[in-house]
Amino acid sequence: MKLSVVIPAYNEEESITHTLVSLHNTLNKYNIPHEICVTNDNSKDGTLRVLDELSLQIPTLVYYTNPGPNGFGYAVRYGLERFKGDCVAVFMADMSDDPEDLVKFYYKMLEGDYDCVFGSRWEKGGKVIDYPALKKVINRVANAIVRMVMGIKYNDTTNAFKLYKRETIEGIKPFLAPHFNLTIELPLKAMVRGYNYAVVPNSWTNRKYGESKLKIKEMGSRYFFILMYCLIEKYFSQGDFMKKTAAPKKEVSR
Repeated sequence: MKLSVVIPAYNEEESITHTLVSLHNTLNKYNIPHEICVTNDNSKDGTLRVLDELSLQIPTLVYYTNPGPNGFGYAVRYGLERFKGDCVAVFMADMSDDPEDLVKFYYKMLEGDYDCVFGSRWEKGGKVIDYPALKKVINRVANAIVRMVMGIKYNDTTNAFKLYKRETIEGIKPFLAPHFNLTIELPLKAMVRGYNYAVVPNSWTNRKYGESKLKIKEMGSRYFFILMYCLIEKYFSQGDFMKKTAAPKKEVSR
């Protein structure tokens, strides 16, 4: 199963080399067929130049520049329309996600034939390193609200680091979220539409360079919008968007 890794990148000149080299080396170590698909989200620094240079070192790297509109969600969606693999992970450019965790996601998907594999930083075995205190409080409150409203047990919906089969991505379209609220749109739609999933503990490490692109004060109403959309679909769509299962083959008498 070929793995695609979609990485949105905006002004990640200082981080992107370490991220892509580590990711490529790890996936090669486990002989996982893959492509690394970076969306340069109209960066204003030297990100595009660095990607040009890295493309000479990393044969599995492909990259695009999203001409606009721009934003985290748009950048991820740009990559999700162009990846070539059988499954696709969303991975952060700042190396906050661990490539070894991605390997665990991949083998978990193969092992159980899951439609999705979700990471959790808060399950036993998960961990966060240098997580800002205020951001942690907001994260836990937001995830508690999502669990309560949607009636789910999964405790890290806002975690962007997840793996989906190609069929799952096709089945949860069209995408609505233009910003970081895409992180909850993808898994909630997958759950509502009947795709199965496994949860794997993962680690998260705060970025060493640059600044976070997530502006919490701008995101509250956007997360709420997506949450309400998924709630309405869950209870009022009459199953119109549910996962299509193949009908069992009929025996033909001869």
